[in-house]
Amino acid sequence: MSGKTLTVNRLRGHWVAFRNASKKTPAEREPATSGKRLPSPFWIIVQKEFGDHLRSWRFTILIGIVTLACIGSIYAAVTAIQAGVKSQESDTSFLFLQMFTASDGTLPTFVTFVSYLGPLIGIALGFDAVNSERNKGTLSRLMSQPIYRDDFILAKFTASLLLITVVLFSLGFLVMGLGLFTIGYPPTPEEVMRVVLFLLVAVVYVGFWLNLSILLSIRFRQAATSALSGIALWIFFSVFYSMIIGLIDKATAPSDTSSVTAVLDHYNAMMMLNRISPAYLFSEATSTLLMPGVRSLGPLTTEQVVGAIASPLPLMQSILLSWPQLVGLLAATMICFGISYALFMRQEIRSRS
Repeated sequence: MSGKTLTVNRLRGHWVAFRNASKKTPAEREPATSGKRLPSPFWIIVQKEFGDHLRSWRFTILIGIVTLACIGSIYAAVTAIQAGVKSQESDTSFLFLQMFTASDGTLPTFVTFVSYLGPLIGIALGFDAVNSERNKGTLSRLMSQPIYRDDFILAKFTASLLLITVVLFSLGFLVMGLGLFTIGYPPTPEEVMRVVLFLLVAVVYVGFWLNLSILLSIRFRQAATSALSGIALWIFFSVFYSMIIGLIDKATAPSDTSSVTAVLDHYNAMMMLNRISPAYLFSEATSTLLMPGVRSLGPLTTEQVVGAIASPLPLMQSILLSWPQLVGLLAATMICFGISYALFMRQEIRSRS
């Protein structure tokens, strides 16, 4: 049989198959696998970003530093608790919470380490979230697929936030486990709830810095510029902002002959300026959750102190006391994400790829 005859037979066979397929309904033309629900592009991007972060050396080095710092804070806390118990100077109520707040002076507490090193994790995970994709030319290819822009930016944030949640809760439970093994004192259900709430507040706090770093990665084309900008903001709010507020406090402090109302107004004004800093909001929220003896975050007059019962606050009262700080952190995170979303949706991707 000649090649021309084979070609004609093949075309005739394709024509018969096409004619039979055209007689079928659209439901009959669907493949057998169409009944399976395919995963959405959003979760595919989340899984890929989560895996890329886990396998990166950057994340491994940061986690190693934070883990070593937390183990050192556990040692300092155990030493302080044992010394306090022997001298009978420490409060044995809520003893398990002192694993997170106590220190013998050689190393900072676990809360302090999270407050200083937690933002570094958020900045490291988000400073090149968008500009690296743009510089490698993969952003235009990704956006040419049936993927929405909001799914892309939201998946970047979700994957990093899930990883931050896993890391912080793992470190928190590590402190609880080592504390239980070391001091042999089991936590009460209220103490466990306070630790879990503290870890949730820490996730929100680190999530703010993650959102800020993603915003910088959208705003700046180079990853080095966005990383330096994020670190500069972290150093400013962690170190220099309190110094600036201290100078303003000294310059505007009322005289010794001022009235009580003037002193209270000045104190409240300085407190409001301090609460602009996310680190200060985080410290206030964690101090009320991990220290039940804290009954107020502002000044107390003599009339308010007289008749008060010296007892720790219940869990719900501590939550209500720290609720404004948590709302402030959530609001700052949402504002950063909203600005990032607006900038990314308005950017021209093809011209910058």
